[in-house]
Parts: sequence; structure tokens; C-alpha cells
Amino acid sequence: MTLTTESHPAVLAAITEGCAALGFAMSCDLTTGQLLRTLAAARPGGRILELGTGAGTGTSWLLSGMDAGATLVSVELDEAVAAVAAEHLGADPRLELVTGDGAALIDSLAPGSFDLVFADTWPGKFHHLDQALALLAPGGLYLIDDLLPQPTWPEDHASSVTALVERLTTDPLLHATYLDCSTGLLLATRLP
Repeated sequence: MTLTTESHPAVLAAITEGCAALGFAMSCDLTTGQLLRTLAAARPGGRILELGTGAGTGTSWLLSGMDAGATLVSVELDEAVAAVAAEHLGADPRLELVTGDGAALIDSLAPGSFDLVFADTWPGKFHHLDQALALLAPGGLYLIDDLLPQPTWPEDHASSVTALVERLTTDPLLHATYLDCSTGLLLATRLP
């Protein structure tokens, strides 16, 4: 089953063009996007954190699921890529776009302050993991993608992915499920 373009966020086509112009090919795919929208919609008034804005593809999916009372903080290190997201999404009052280091942002945030964390970059996934998980409120959701082999993976990255999945699926403070779909997803809930 494929998603129709009518089910996509309205701004997605423009963001895709911006990605193509930059040669940026690391945006989340449609299945991950649809899941992001679903998870955001399940958190009315929710506080959401996205680690790795990229050009705003995942951000647009999150915003399309959020209600008027929800907020999203999204961080991207690459200024050129972040500019695409800012151009197409920056006027949304629910969104705070941060250009800078994800690890520094994680360190500046209060524990337990988010209902959903989408970690789509190294900080909060492969380092600063414990700090990112601490940002979850009880019952908060943590989602990561790109757990299946990707052309952009560094050499020997598979062992890091295996260790990450093992770490998350055995954490006594989480209920975690590996989803063998899309680019390889893992969804976890922080226990009270």
C-alpha cells in the first residue's frame, strides 16, 4: 500500500525540491513520516523534540499531526539544510527551529520535559542516548529510524546499530519494539 500525495503534508513537495537542490538525500521516508504524524496526533498538547531536522521532512510530518496546543523543538547542525526547513516551516508558531549541536541542546533541556522524542541524528541516538531518554516524561515515546543498512552508513556501523537496539530493548525503564519496516525503526515508551 502506498500513500497518496493528498495524505502528505502540503509543504512536502517544496521541501523535497529544496533537498534536491542541495543534494541532501537523508530525509525520513514516507512510512516513517506517516508514523511521526500518527504519534504526534496521539499527543494532544504534546511537547515534541526532533533531533536532526534535516531539511524539514520529518518536521513537516510531525507538524501535520500536531494540534494547536502542541509544541515542537527541532535541531539541525547543518545551516544550509536547516535553512530549507526554516524557509518552509519557520512561520509555524508551534515550532522552534534551532541551528546548532544536538548534544548541546539535549544538555540544556530539563529532564522529563517531552512527550515524544524523534532521534534522527547521532546525538540522542549513538551518543547522548541516556540524556535524550531522560528528557521523556513518563509514558513518553522515543522513536529512531535508519536501523537497517543504509548507503550512508560509515564502515563498521552495523555493530553500533546492533548494540543500540540491544541497549534499548533491554532497558528496564522502557518498553521497546523493533519494527522491521521503512528504514528499520525502534519505538520505545518510558515507563512511569
